[in-house]
Amino acid sequence: MLAPINKIINFSNVDGPGNRCVIFFQSCPFKCLYCHNPETINYCNHCQKCVDKCMSSALSVVDNKVVYDSNKCINCDTCISVCDNFASPKINYMSVNDIIVKLIKLKPFIKGITVSGGECTNHKQFLIELFKEVKKLDLHILMDSNGNIDLSIEEELMDLVDGVMLDVKSVDDKFHYILTSKSCDMVLNNLDYLLSVDKLYEARTVLLPNFMVENLKTVNYVSKKLLLKSQYKLIKYRKYGVSEKGVDFFKDDTINDEDVKECLEIALKYCNNSFIV
Repeated sequence: MLAPINKIINFSNVDGPGNRCVIFFQSCPFKCLYCHNPETINYCNHCQKCVDKCMSSALSVVDNKVVYDSNKCINCDTCISVCDNFASPKINYMSVNDIIVKLIKLKPFIKGITVSGGECTNHKQFLIELFKEVKKLDLHILMDSNGNIDLSIEEELMDLVDGVMLDVKSVDDKFHYILTSKSCDMVLNNLDYLLSVDKLYEARTVLLPNFMVENLKTVNYVSKKLLLKSQYKLIKYRKYGVSEKGVDFFKDDTINDEDVKECLEIALKYCNNSFIV
């Protein structure tokens, strides 16, 4: 079994408790306007537009498909910047054993792993096999998810994971659809489920400029659900890395400090473990 891995960050202290290895899987069912890594949304369609733009000749064409050589890559990301498909040719298909070999080397320096994306649950069977092996290493396991699948019926997966970091983008279904192209119903069902089984490590909401009514509605709803059961991370929208369509939609570079303060005050009324990043 192989999974498409966009990248692996050996050490991170912002993706869960302690120092962690973060594994980013390729592909996502949401098409978020403010996604900061939109190149993880789709698979490469092998249009080959990026090949002759590569400054290090790390990309080539074999049997009409783009092939990536990580040994030549200088990580300039020119291939990503010229892609019209919200994809990346720099994908490595890895087995569970490939990842475990890497984790064994990192184990003395990390507390756990966080699987992210894209959307990691697009590869749920791979995650189950990976988590079984990670458990043998006695490492803490977090799953960073947009909540697009029904986690309540994924018993084997949920038994293995120690916690979930859940993105709650909006509780207004129409606005959520505008932001992501999907309904928020499953996300909110997963919020309730994760709280009920004590598996919600963190809920997160991005605070968007020029949409304070929607921001406050979501913050109020989520913080009332969390109370003292979990932490709530409010993330200031930033335009860097966002697609041109997203930048045009939100207009401003970020949300102003007065609006951020108002959102935080609402969150702290119900969940005193709320904070801004």
